Amino acid sequence: MADSAICRELQELLPGRVRTGEPMKNHTSWRIGGPSEIFVEPAGREELQLVVSHAHRRQVPLMVIGNGSNLLVTEGGIRGIVVKIGSDLGRITTRDLRITAEAGAKLAGVAAVARDKGLGGFEFSAGIPGTVGGAVVMNAGANGSSICSLVHKVLLLSLEGEFYQKANKDISFGYRTSILQSEPAIVVEAEFFCHFKDKKEITAEMERHLNRRRQTQPLGYPNAGSVFKNPPGDSAGRLIEAAGLKGLRIGDAQISTVHANFIINLGSATARDILKLVELAREKVLGCFGVELQLEIKVIGND
Repeated sequence: MADSAICRELQELLPGRVRTGEPMKNHTSWRIGGPSEIFVEPAGREELQLVVSHAHRRQVPLMVIGNGSNLLVTEGGIRGIVVKIGSDLGRITTRDLRITAEAGAKLAGVAAVARDKGLGGFEFSAGIPGTVGGAVVMNAGANGSSICSLVHKVLLLSLEGEFYQKANKDISFGYRTSILQSEPAIVVEAEFFCHFKDKKEITAEMERHLNRRRQTQPLGYPNAGSVFKNPPGDSAGRLIEAAGLKGLRIGDAQISTVHANFIINLGSATARDILKLVELAREKVLGCFGVELQLEIKVIGND
């Protein structure tokens, strides 16, 4: 737990960048979540290094978030320090076939830069919410492709405040996973290798993916994307629908009638409502089909 002295120290280190009691619902795509004890949004990698080093020295719990697009924060909020890597760490540059993007860059922004430069590879990511940092950590993917196929190397910041790099081969990418989910480090920047491709072809492919998303996903309501990972050879959404749960509502949380692997916030859903639907879906699918669904979202909080 962070005390008032730690908050004052951070406010002196990073004037105007530190807040207390910040509602996490303002920083998650579900629009759900209690307060963070201390909330910091660094203006660059030097400020990020400062806050991470300070948290380590003072032995304060540290949670790093990006766009909050696959995150459920409970009503109890988050103790310690929450660091949001946002647009101030969102620089995107290109050189030949390489794109280098800081962790706070929106994945959609990287895809747009790639398209405009005639660099193929990011078409699959059209419409995927979230930032580069989160996408690399969870190996985000869609339309049969994943970001791991583009990653060349990643710049990381250890929780002791030291920068270091990892190459693709050392990140142990898998389906919606990587070693970075368990390694005590923060993604600062990633370098991607693309290939030359006609801009019109890239644009057309991205538009096809976007149209499919509009038709098959409940984009009109706050959500966190796919709640569960797809089990091998099957679809979590198909299993949940086959179990008769499509459209089921608890409070203001509902298993979407458009796509059963999405849970939407109809207005004032709580994390408790979401978690009740999550557990119900897992129990019903296990009972009906013998398949144990694994979460794709991350659940955090003091509750």
